[in-house]
Amino acid sequence: QVQLVESGGGLVQAGGSLRLSCAVSTRTFSRYAMGWFRQVPEKERDFVAAISWSDGRTYYADSVKGRFTISRDNAKNTAYLQMNSLKPEDTAVYYCAASFYFTRGSAEYSYWGQGTQVTVSS
Repeated sequence: QVQLVESGGGLVQAGGSLRLSCAVSTRTFSRYAMGWFRQVPEKERDFVAAISWSDGRTYYADSVKGRFTISRDNAKNTAYLQMNSLKPEDTAVYYCAASFYFTRGSAEYSYWGQGTQVTVSS
């Protein structure tokens, strides 16, 4: 069973930064593409960023391009989301997820973390 645990969320002022981490318990971490999604109450879960298995290819949502950076450390079984220049509209619960496919589609992700709250004050 693959388990994902996010950390690093919190409260930050607009313009500030946070780094989210996603620790993955699996012996085959490098076989999974990793994604970050976010969700606000009563709305669908939105794609934020994804990174491929080992060659570092990335996808970003237009709303975060140039501000957020996804990365991974296969030796540590951990994925990261560096969030800079945060805006109040970035406030959401952020989820990491693992997939056999390098994709923006949430339906393709088989494993999910429990989520971490990010709140950006104006």
